[in-house]
Amino acid sequence: MSKHQPALLGGLFIGVLSSLPVVNAANLCCCLWVICGGVLVVYLQQQRTPEPIETGEAVIGGLLAGVLGAVIASVAGLLLLSAGGAIWQDQLRQALDSSGDVPPEVRDMLLRLTQTGSIAFLAFVINLPVYAVFSMLGSLLGLAIFRKKTPPQG
Repeated sequence: MSKHQPALLGGLFIGVLSSLPVVNAANLCCCLWVICGGVLVVYLQQQRTPEPIETGEAVIGGLLAGVLGAVIASVAGLLLLSAGGAIWQDQLRQALDSSGDVPPEVRDMLLRLTQTGSIAFLAFVINLPVYAVFSMLGSLLGLAIFRKKTPPQG
């Protein structure tokens, strides 16, 4: 297993589960998939070595997994938006039309965001730091759970 393979697998875990339409609901309340991805990174890192892994190595792995997960989730979101964007835009337009108290400027801005794909970029800008931080926190949690004990000296 290469040095960065745990981070790549953790990022893939985060990105795939965060982009699935129903499964991603667990991320909305507590970033569950992102934290679990960080824990997975540390588990995989610790499995490849008999010595306890360093805290810095675990945190860097969690950071890389979070960044990769944000990229994967954003690309998948963009693909889903482009595949079903017309349906989603029609539903948004109907919801905005049925609500009479939305100012016309806000309505136009929301419709422009969905037409240009800017919402996917906005989601990426928001997800990148959130996924990075919560994945690092998950790696620290994984470190507390999976780190091997140091053998006694002597």
